[in-house]
Amino acid sequence: MKVSIVIPCYNERDTIEKIVEAVREAPLQSREIIVVDDCSQDGTQALLRGKVSQMVDRVIYHPVNQGKGAALRSGFAAATGDFIVVQDADLEYSPNDYPVLLEPLISGKADAVIGSRFLGGRPHRVLFFWHMVGNKFLTLLSNMLTNINLTDVETGYKAFKAPLIKSIQIEEDRFGVEPEIIAKLARTGCRIYEVGRSSNTTWSGAEYDGSYCSKSKRARLCRTCLAGAARIGSTKECYLKAAKPALFH
Repeated sequence: MKVSIVIPCYNERDTIEKIVEAVREAPLQSREIIVVDDCSQDGTQALLRGKVSQMVDRVIYHPVNQGKGAALRSGFAAATGDFIVVQDADLEYSPNDYPVLLEPLISGKADAVIGSRFLGGRPHRVLFFWHMVGNKFLTLLSNMLTNINLTDVETGYKAFKAPLIKSIQIEEDRFGVEPEIIAKLARTGCRIYEVGRSSNTTWSGAEYDGSYCSKSKRARLCRTCLAGAARIGSTKECYLKAAKPALFH
């Protein structure tokens, strides 16, 4: 079985080559690596057109910046594997976790798997307080409206059976895509599993330096939370339909 790894990428000059190398070394028998560059402006595209292009199966270039949701749409449409994994390019999530993430899919127990930063006893990096508060708020709101019980709705670490995720119409262009995907998965009545995933300073793209809590990054966190809440609100009908108990098994 082939696994397609979709890597949405925007201004990741310092990490894109490292994450691609790590994905190539991940314990998978058959893989397809697709990088979607969302109009990077920091030199990332030069790397993608050079050495990195020889390390991946396909690079998709967006002519204008559209957001993570748009990058995922492009990547999912291009994927040819049996399963699709989303791998952020900032080194926060380790490709060494792929066997844990994929096991429920390969064994036939699940149709979609969510990698949680808050589940289980695996080592994980602690989050800043307001990051945690925003995530918990969106997760609670999502769980209330979908009648499922996830611990980390804003995680970018997900795996799906390819036909399932390709059947979902993603409308959100930016970071509201995470709760949108959860809502629309729930609406299908598919089997969703959640697994703990490791995170440590070796694989953290967000190191604990002064810049992490800079005003710009706090503002970005606020925008992400607002986008998630707005997407939940705009897909209210989808959430309410997903909450029907008959859809869950």
